[in-house]
Amino acid sequence: MQHWPWYLLIDESFIGLHGVRGDLVERAWKVRARINQWIGIPCGIGIATTKTLAKLANHIAKTAERKPGSYPDELATVCDLSRLGEDLLREVMTSTDVGEVWGIGRQINTQLKSRGVTSVQDFVDLPSSVVRGTWGVVLERTWRELRGEACIELSDVPSPKKQIACTRSFGQPVTGLTELREAISEFTSRAAEKLRKQRHLAGQVLVFARTSPFRDGPRFSKSVVVPLVRPSADTTELANAAVMGLRSIYAPGFQLAKAGVMLLDLVPDTFVQGALDWGEPTTEQRDRSRLMHAMDRVNDRFGKRTVLLGSSGLSQGADTWGMRQVRRTPCYTTKWGETPVARA
Repeated sequence: MQHWPWYLLIDESFIGLHGVRGDLVERAWKVRARINQWIGIPCGIGIATTKTLAKLANHIAKTAERKPGSYPDELATVCDLSRLGEDLLREVMTSTDVGEVWGIGRQINTQLKSRGVTSVQDFVDLPSSVVRGTWGVVLERTWRELRGEACIELSDVPSPKKQIACTRSFGQPVTGLTELREAISEFTSRAAEKLRKQRHLAGQVLVFARTSPFRDGPRFSKSVVVPLVRPSADTTELANAAVMGLRSIYAPGFQLAKAGVMLLDLVPDTFVQGALDWGEPTTEQRDRSRLMHAMDRVNDRFGKRTVLLGSSGLSQGADTWGMRQVRRTPCYTTKWGETPVARA
């Protein structure tokens, strides 16, 4: 464990420390102060030699601050596990519940505790053969990370999503097919933008609608998957499939509270589905691809819904299917009208 710390976790953001020298705890305090000054959000910071240990250090930092006496005071707010001696580190891990380890879920936590493994140190003391033989190589990787062996790399680019969803709860119940169609078209447009940004195509579209489980009255909850003839990232094709699916499941007389769209069977946009009758993409298909990217650029520059499908409706949907957002945080840094004004 006496190695140079390679990872720092600020709440849920990992930062690699490869090549960084100097007093890391002092630097972490300065980073925390700047985040608090610029954004106004206090945070905990964990430093360690692996990502799993950094995550654990972050938990210790927060707990030591919120519950004085649970850990040594010097570990509050900013916790660097790489600085701890062997005895103190063992004491800290013994005081930490094994369920707090990143990668140990509720079911595995229950299984571990049924075997008498209640603390992080108990888990670390298990033989690797027992961990691998009982729970598999994934949990063994967590076990190795807790022992200071880095097994999870720091990735700068998130892996492409295997499915893309856009779902919303309505600001007020929706009963009509027209309003519901507008909402589904809008949700599909948002999902299609995300699909094109990660340079993928969708082979199927799932659409669903349901009533609120917390309100009295008739209940409704249905979904349908609509397969596409050819994988596509074209908003109009995806929206047509979603609306067709919506029409197949829609029933009048229900106060719908939520609906959504999910794009499935994603493949890279270089994927070509061969067929005897289709051949290569036509000029029209290539032009539509350029049109979709042009729509994305316009909306990125001038704001959402600057260019949209007619089926999404020309209003903002605030009076029908739009979200209520009564507790939305003001956009202090991006909208002049919501900038706070200080008066003497």
